[in-house]
Amino acid sequence: MVLNWIWIAFFLLTFVMAAYVSLSTGNLQVWSDVMNASFDQAAFAFEVSLGLTGVLTLWMGIMKIGERGGVIEFFGRLISPFFSRLFPGIPKGHPAMGAIFMNISANMLGLDNAATPMGLRAMQEMQSLNKQKDTATDAMIMFLVLNSSGLCLIPISIMMYRAQGGAANPTDVFIPILIATAIATLVGLGALCIKQHIKVDRVVCSWMLGIALFVAAVTWFFTSLPADKVQVYSTFAANFILFCVIVAFLLAGIRKKLRVYDVFIEGAKEGFKTAVMIIPYLVAILVAIGMFRASGALDIFTSGVERTVAWMGFDTQWVGALPTMLMKPLSGSGSCAMMLDVMKASGPDAFVSKLAALVRGSTDTTFYILAVYFGSVGVSKTRYAAGYALLADITGAIAAVAIAYLFF
Repeated sequence: MVLNWIWIAFFLLTFVMAAYVSLSTGNLQVWSDVMNASFDQAAFAFEVSLGLTGVLTLWMGIMKIGERGGVIEFFGRLISPFFSRLFPGIPKGHPAMGAIFMNISANMLGLDNAATPMGLRAMQEMQSLNKQKDTATDAMIMFLVLNSSGLCLIPISIMMYRAQGGAANPTDVFIPILIATAIATLVGLGALCIKQHIKVDRVVCSWMLGIALFVAAVTWFFTSLPADKVQVYSTFAANFILFCVIVAFLLAGIRKKLRVYDVFIEGAKEGFKTAVMIIPYLVAILVAIGMFRASGALDIFTSGVERTVAWMGFDTQWVGALPTMLMKPLSGSGSCAMMLDVMKASGPDAFVSKLAALVRGSTDTTFYILAVYFGSVGVSKTRYAAGYALLADITGAIAAVAIAYLFF
């Protein structure tokens, strides 16, 4: 229901802003810009789905081998003490547990292309337990909020963009992003535990402490490296672990005496069907976002905030990253474009450029995740998923600003 009204609000606000621009400035071109944006975004949504098709086909095939080979079940048992408390609606040993673990692990390594197919697999497994097929379960909402909060240990893509932009030290945002995304995840997780009446017992506290210590260990390791080696080793670690996962799945299939190639093809076909299924959901979200942006509403809001902040006597440097903050929950490519635009205008080593990078890495793309994941299983009633995911987004943005001022 929340997502329904948010989607409607995009169109209504777009109309209001376009009418305001026309009446106040006499600019009639804005209506053409808005409609052109709708066509462009519809085409872009299809291109995104098309791009996902190959990745989904590959990784759903690999995941099928892992499932038949018993690897997914093994991971499910490994994290069962913790996840059985966060996801009480999922039986112990169910394949959904292993798929959830694999998805979150891939997200933590910054492997977006691998994380999405694993996440879709997790949603399909949870949907098999869902008695109301059009309504999100508590477990689905918990999973989506953990995804949208975007805990990422190695922000490979952001460091790569900063390197390409000529930053003196592309990896200087690494630790600040790690801290900001950890804060966003903990707040989102804590709020949902309260909402879903999940008991935070000794096991949950132990796992959370373990995660915090792991984050601290990763922080210590990378801060001990020379600045020019951080990106090299982080990229190596992520891709080495990913390839080890593929090899482990294949070996598990051989051990189970599976016809591995045939099993891969079976899973790959499921990946292709999933890619086709999410097209309408992506079109709906991306068109609404594109029209809203084309109306000029984002620019007007940003300039208004900057004037208000200046009038109150506060520093306004952070306002330059506001478009990235506002776009981040809406569109991954849009927020990336905003970040790159700030880097181009102000230079990659400017405070606002580093802040934009922090915001870009602090959380994931909420509405894209909601559209793709819920759309892949036909869930239309998302309940309170959007609200709690946005809470994590807001927390991540605020944390990013505070940490940027602290570090830079």
